[in-house]
Amino acid sequence: MRYAQTHKDETRRALLKAAGRQLRAQGPDRLSVAGVMKSAGLTHGGFYAHFRSKDALLVETLADAFARSARRVEKLLEGLPPRPALATYIDFYVGEAHRDDAANGCAVTALNSDMPRQSKKFRAAFEAGVKAMADALARWLAAAGIADAERLAPSLLAAMAGAVALSRTISDRDLSSEMLASTRAGIKARLGLSEL
Repeated sequence: MRYAQTHKDETRRALLKAAGRQLRAQGPDRLSVAGVMKSAGLTHGGFYAHFRSKDALLVETLADAFARSARRVEKLLEGLPPRPALATYIDFYVGEAHRDDAANGCAVTALNSDMPRQSKKFRAAFEAGVKAMADALARWLAAAGIADAERLAPSLLAAMAGAVALSRTISDRDLSSEMLASTRAGIKARLGLSEL
């Protein structure tokens, strides 16, 4: 039985979504093709109808994870004026919900320490995702009237991602939450958004 192209496209999207969760939860080295196929409700044998190799799956999954995150943020900020949108993004990104959901959160916070040991293509996909995030943050900063947005954006992204990644390593939940709260407050104060 032959399937329509739409079926193949839907199956590929389901695979990327399942692989994205596994990638962020377990990292690239522990991602298993069999596990991805199983979580997508498919047999292992069908993998090569969609991807040439595990590395090809990893690269496309990472790009898809960054794109999904960008769409989620766009939806979160939709209709908000620039300054409240920026404050909302900071609160969301450097928040407990993000800390507690690595499998569905930002790829930067989940995968940054894995990058030095990965393939050149995978690292390039990661760098492209980080650059896209920094560019988006620079646009939001500029729209909010914050000076020197392009220079400021990478340092803010690093502080935000670092705080979330570090907070995940702390077993004391109160200390972890305080780390996030103080980082949020510090970033918002730096940007003149404390009142939001």
